[in-house]
Amino acid sequence: MDSKQKRALIARRIAQELADGDVVNLGIGLPTMVSNFIPPGVNITLQSENGFVGLGPTPPPGEEDPCLVNAGGQPVTILPGGAFFDSVDSFAIIRGGHVDVTVLGALEVDSQGNLANWMVPGKMVPGMGGAMDLVVGAKRVIVATLHLTKDGQSKLLKKCRLPLTAAGEVNMVVTDLGVFAIEDGSMILLEKNPEFSVEEIKAATEAELIISPELKDMDVTGL
Repeated sequence: MDSKQKRALIARRIAQELADGDVVNLGIGLPTMVSNFIPPGVNITLQSENGFVGLGPTPPPGEEDPCLVNAGGQPVTILPGGAFFDSVDSFAIIRGGHVDVTVLGALEVDSQGNLANWMVPGKMVPGMGGAMDLVVGAKRVIVATLHLTKDGQSKLLKKCRLPLTAAGEVNMVVTDLGVFAIEDGSMILLEKNPEFSVEEIKAATEAELIISPELKDMDVTGL
């Protein structure tokens, strides 16, 4: 798989976790792709922490509205019934527990459900943004990330080494190698990319994995 296919695999699989009626926040980067794969018949409300609900799919090239962007400054669309408001109301939604699912990227995630997703060593970054509020405020937290760093190191660790965004809040991790549940301090492999064996996934993962007795292959068709 090339990089585009890997990202599409992750986004499409996470979209299958969303239920009709959910209020969902998608983080910048890869998580925004989830909106392009919502299954037919599933109606969700996408919320952006910069102040609106009712996000639609990514606009086609050339049809972007420069005045309509998500929290990461990326062009988005808005669906009929969408609404705009200030950041105070937006974070009241988040901190009030009204977001059912948040999907975020990660630099590191570990088997305790800890997440580090905002600090790049040696780089100037503005901070974690709304991630800290989202990870604590949302009812369910799903991490969307490539399994390995650019230099081939696992992002799924025994223990995070970078400063944490939040501790013990991650419920699921979806990577290009598989789908992992985090339960009671354990990382459980639920689904695997059929292009890889269980042994290869274990070798690419620093965290100790429990293999689900109901392990199945991810759907890679059409990528």
